[in-house]
Amino acid sequence: MNKLKLAYITGASKGIGRSTAIAFANAGWDLILLSRDLVIMEKLRDELSGMNSKINLVKCDLSNAHEIENSVKESIKKYGCPSVLINNAGCAFNGNLVEMSLKKWQEIIQINLTSVFQICSLIVPSMRKNGGLIINVSSHASYKPFTQWGAYCVSKSALAMFTKCLREEERSNSIRACTITLGSVNTPLWDSESIKSDFDRNSMLSSSNVSNTILYMAEQPESQIIEDLTLMPVGGTF
Repeated sequence: MNKLKLAYITGASKGIGRSTAIAFANAGWDLILLSRDLVIMEKLRDELSGMNSKINLVKCDLSNAHEIENSVKESIKKYGCPSVLINNAGCAFNGNLVEMSLKKWQEIIQINLTSVFQICSLIVPSMRKNGGLIINVSSHASYKPFTQWGAYCVSKSALAMFTKCLREEERSNSIRACTITLGSVNTPLWDSESIKSDFDRNSMLSSSNVSNTILYMAEQPESQIIEDLTLMPVGGTF
């Protein structure tokens, strides 16, 4: 297997994760796809069966911190250490910040931030042998506050700083860590029960455009890094 040709993608069953899996498979990458919904991932693997890519599946619920260690360790042991890790999985909730339940707060922080820390802690040590790239999917909410979106903003802001610190710590190990900072993207996230909005989804970024940008970041020469790439709808924030 060629270096920089095995990508590990979380949240791979729908939205940006699904589109990214398709884009990378089209470009000839082998994949390790992680999601809590194995059935949907199996359908995606079937869709990609005609491509010259190995598609490996990992069932894991990132909201459950105790599942992550075993699932990720086993996947690396079975399929190999990825040369590119794409931490895409995420969730959101809108409502008054101090009125949300502790349970919901912890869920958002776990999925959007702590799971990324856990996965990196498990994969980075193996990555150090040959170097690698980590792309964390962030949001313009990491630096712009939005009312009713406090927990999401906090989680993405912390993710951005986590990425910067990881990048500095791992430079000497030839591990590059970066973020793609996104404006609103038209994904199934907006259909979830925890989100109440009337935004014009036709004016949002498309998952396919985002995934092609992620692929562009992944295929940069090893001698350089796009530390952060901001991708926004032409209409700006809303």
